[in-house]
Amino acid sequence: MKSAGTGSAADFLPPVCTLAALREAAAGCRGCGLYRYATQTVFGEGPARARMMLVGEQPGDQEDRAGHPFVGPSGRLLDQALEEAGIDRATVYVTNAVKHFKFVRQELTRRRLHKKPAVGEVRACRPWLEEEIKVVRPALIVALGSTAAQSLLGPKFRVTRERGRVMESWAGAVLATVHPSAILRAPGDTRAAEQRAFVRDLTEAARWLARATSPRPSPARRPARRARTSLR
Repeated sequence: MKSAGTGSAADFLPPVCTLAALREAAAGCRGCGLYRYATQTVFGEGPARARMMLVGEQPGDQEDRAGHPFVGPSGRLLDQALEEAGIDRATVYVTNAVKHFKFVRQELTRRRLHKKPAVGEVRACRPWLEEEIKVVRPALIVALGSTAAQSLLGPKFRVTRERGRVMESWAGAVLATVHPSAILRAPGDTRAAEQRAFVRDLTEAARWLARATSPRPSPARRPARRARTSLR
């Protein structure tokens, strides 16, 4: 592996890409400047052959401290929505488009507030996501929010127009929906409706996956003709 300098995670990829090797290599990634301020790299987690992969934007404050994806408020909302949609999180691979937490400090409280990663930072981190997809080979990827969706479906993609539909991309089949944090930020009188819409999108993902992976029925066979028995 090379040292930092070209502004891409590609310089830090291991010679052989397994999830374990990728996770270990990503811990030392210096492909962009976000590593200087984050506590640690937060790599993806889940079964190595998961049929569904969830891709978010980046780890949040609690994820950065814990080192695991979707363990904060957004993660709890996601867990609830997955349960309502009939999806067991233990069967899903969960990751982010960007592996380090980008934030700004609030002056009075010194709280670390989420800041949207720049296009260059998403691009620099993309080799990790590409390799995760190659290794896991999910049948369906669910993109949570615009950053993940545009990383997978192109910069012109708009979640507000195309959410809940399965589309083809360089990564395979992708369904985009909102990020759970967007629901948490929604006004109180609309939050319940936003969460129901989120659950509907996840339910559609589960249904699509069930259709895609269910075996096709065998063609119906005509009953065999019985031989005539002579009565003579």
